[in-house]
Amino acid sequence: MDAKTVMLQRAEEVIDAYGCKKENIIAIMQDIQAEYKYLSQDVLALIALKLDIGVAKVYSVATFYENFSLEAKGRHIIKICDGTACHVRKSQPIYDAIYNYLGLSGKRKTSEDGFYTLETVACLGACGLAPVMTLDGEVHSKMDPDSALALLEQVRKEEEAAG
Repeated sequence: MDAKTVMLQRAEEVIDAYGCKKENIIAIMQDIQAEYKYLSQDVLALIALKLDIGVAKVYSVATFYENFSLEAKGRHIIKICDGTACHVRKSQPIYDAIYNYLGLSGKRKTSEDGFYTLETVACLGACGLAPVMTLDGEVHSKMDPDSALALLEQVRKEEEAAG
């Protein structure tokens, strides 16, 4: 069975667990995204079918809430804070360095190899530690472009060594 079929079967299990009720659409989407890190077009279509609502309605819910992602994410999620304190303390050069390191272009957020996804957030709530980034939810403070890239290299090397 291919990955797409497995994802759709699992999504159907989640939808069924919520009784195929329209009022549970957000919880359904959250559970599916928690498992797969994004909501594919096929999953959105399945949700619409199972909840007996239009695909446009499902899509509007998915795009209204910032926490939902419609594109596949990498194994590791990098978030760069662009709140006032971080921005003033030069978070943008950190973002730019990582963007270039990952070989991203345009609006693409995930590296070609699917290893990293780069995102910005309005505030991580650690203003006194600015500039801040998170890697897989772990906060890294007082970053600069060199320390950020060194961290990414370290994670990649550790994962390669683990096999």
